[in-house]
Amino acid sequence: MLGEPASIDETLARLREHRYFANRELATALFLALKMQRPLFLEGEPGVGKTELAKAAAGLCGTTLLRLQCYEGLDTASALYEWDYPRQIMALRLAEASGETPSNDSLYRSEFLLKRPLLQALLPDPANPDARRVLLIDEIDRADEPFEAFLLELLSDFQVSIPEYGTVRAQVPPLVVMTSNRTREVHDALKRRCLYQWIGYPARDVELEIVAARAPEAGQALQARAVAFVHELRTMDLFKAPGVAETIDWCRALAALSVTELDPQSVHDTLGVLLKYQDDLARMDADTLARCLAATP
Repeated sequence: MLGEPASIDETLARLREHRYFANRELATALFLALKMQRPLFLEGEPGVGKTELAKAAAGLCGTTLLRLQCYEGLDTASALYEWDYPRQIMALRLAEASGETPSNDSLYRSEFLLKRPLLQALLPDPANPDARRVLLIDEIDRADEPFEAFLLELLSDFQVSIPEYGTVRAQVPPLVVMTSNRTREVHDALKRRCLYQWIGYPARDVELEIVAARAPEAGQALQARAVAFVHELRTMDLFKAPGVAETIDWCRALAALSVTELDPQSVHDTLGVLLKYQDDLARMDADTLARCLAATP
């Protein structure tokens, strides 16, 4: 089994093996996050590949991805751990029935601990104990500020104290990838503990490579025209420009409809795959659509 990459070039090559086409700056940030055992903080527009990088990194490390999806009101019971109270009560009743006096040690054992993603990231991967765990904390900007404060100690020491159980410390610090769509500013204290990288929209030739790898069912000519059309859309003043994920979905949708060449009707019929806001859809009248098609080679 391959170990972690030994250089930036190897990081680039092995990400490509997992169908992730990073630029050198992003590959450098990932390589350093592994080498320095630091969390990696990724910002960028939705759909540019932040989450996909974490998935590719898990494949690169030979482990399964642990994912914590953030939302308003996220607490430790959902993110870290909670006790399996029904099983504890059952164990208590069985002990009483057999005449035993249950102790805290018997009620607060590992088998009664429901491990959530943050705690799982501190423990070895059962399928590959030697691999570094990869934890994705997705869309941290959707969580509350108190949850950010809770993460500070965990990310600094890669350990957590459970009052009834003890301290759980990672033998090998996990690779933590945090993403943000910048719906709000994340506190500087959290960012300072991380390596930072902005992910923008890829160049046209890179996006074409991504689409070819992710939507091979669309022909090469259709892929090239679709990518060119999406890049033309991104020059417009849209409320939400389509990301790479939308480009991939669009090519798959066109292929599913047996479209082999872009034309005004097929584009009009499938615009809802690319644009997710009514105001943006309303801007794409027949003349605008024709201009965008004319600007694509």
